[in-house]
Amino acid sequence: MAHATLSHAQYGKDNVRVYKVHRHPDKTQSVTEMTVCTMLEGDIAASWTKADNANIVATDTQKQTVYVMAKQHPVNPPELFGAILAQHYIDTYDWMTKAHVWITVHRWTRLEVDGKPHPHSFLRDGEEKRVVECTAERGTGISIRSGIMGLLVLKSTGSQFWGYHKDEYTRLPETRDRILSTEVEAGWNWRTFKELAEVEKEQTAFDQAWKDARTITLETFAKEDSPSVQNTMYLMSEQILEKVPMVDSVEYKLPNKHYFEIDLSWFKGLKNTGEDAEVYAPQSDPNGLIQCTVTRQGSAPKL
Repeated sequence: MAHATLSHAQYGKDNVRVYKVHRHPDKTQSVTEMTVCTMLEGDIAASWTKADNANIVATDTQKQTVYVMAKQHPVNPPELFGAILAQHYIDTYDWMTKAHVWITVHRWTRLEVDGKPHPHSFLRDGEEKRVVECTAERGTGISIRSGIMGLLVLKSTGSQFWGYHKDEYTRLPETRDRILSTEVEAGWNWRTFKELAEVEKEQTAFDQAWKDARTITLETFAKEDSPSVQNTMYLMSEQILEKVPMVDSVEYKLPNKHYFEIDLSWFKGLKNTGEDAEVYAPQSDPNGLIQCTVTRQGSAPKL
């Protein structure tokens, strides 16, 4: 038998659905719905190599811990709840060296009825999600990545793409005006927190950063006469770094959602291209995919 060594191992519980209601003194209610994933690392190799589960904290135990922590602690902002949960695992199990927590927050937006916010009724007004990744590592601290996923945007003009390299494989024509649509995936990495108390101290910054990043993304998308998706996402990243001093880097992943003109000249010479284009064919695939990481000066770049 070949000599082998276990070079990495982690395990946990995925797709833990959690809903929490907060009942306010004025009889209104607020709700939060999340999907949580937890993963643990540490002195657990024997479970793989020797079938010895003595150091394995059962994934069901991890799930039950999520529920108990959600009852005993605030779940908002999700960055704080993720940090509380991750730190709990390494504080409770001294053979665990690292705990990862991923949180996806599902939208519930308060309904307006008769022109007023309803005290306890909500609607899901889109598939946009707020996402958080927290890692507590023994002797290092807590790292947090916040983000946005599933934010679908479109503008019917105000986008360009031209001046790109051309060779014998190029068929794409240059354009000074096109539809631009994408499903935003954005993330921002906070500087490492030395301990949970630091996360608790800065907890108000997380909601504000999410609001600022979302506003910057939407307003830059709408206002910029974009010469390329690449340039637009870089401008977004710059602004987030300027707005949130505790963030070290920003990441964007923007797939192009293409809308192609349809040539209808075959039907009685009907014009529907160029300046006459009004009817388009939305495309599902293939699609362009553009990504970047923009790092604050003084942090290590990835490019």
